[in-house]
Amino acid sequence: MKNSTAIILIVLALILFFGGCNSYNSFVDKDQNVQTAWSKVQSAYQRRADLIPNLVNTVKGYADFEKSTLTEVVNARAKATSVNVDAGKLTPETFKKFQEAQSGLSSALSRLLVTVERYPDLKANQNFLELQSQLEGTENRIKVARDKFNEEVKNYNKAVKKFPGNLYAGIFGFKAKPYFEADKGAEKAPEVKF
Repeated sequence: MKNSTAIILIVLALILFFGGCNSYNSFVDKDQNVQTAWSKVQSAYQRRADLIPNLVNTVKGYADFEKSTLTEVVNARAKATSVNVDAGKLTPETFKKFQEAQSGLSSALSRLLVTVERYPDLKANQNFLELQSQLEGTENRIKVARDKFNEEVKNYNKAVKKFPGNLYAGIFGFKAKPYFEADKGAEKAPEVKF
């Protein structure tokens, strides 16, 4: 009787051990996928930040262009590039700071492009048109990278939250990661008046 109890306990311990190893390795794989997706998000945002000085210099050549608009873009770029988030430490707080800084830059760029509408010569400038096209392409890359990141985070979070994985996740210290969310006010369509 004691032998069969010992064998059952050994078998259960082995099942738990190998289940834990399998869960741990699965969490590591999914975490690495999230980190890879995060690096692609950062790369896309960096590409946008790298385009801005050329855009600002092209616009700056127009003497009567609103200096305050350019200053806003330069300051927003500085703030956005100063917020760095380590992919292994994606906490909701650090993620929120990153997203707020990037939203500020997006908003400043939008104001810049709206202001450009008042300058027909600038809108016809070949350098400006090329930079604007690159910026639009970069915004598309950012969207694709953010969508891929959210997909990887979803897969990771599901693994961390589902039973029995949630037990192992708690033991090994794997926690749910934040998603990119739409900016506040994005759910409302812009009002157009003629």
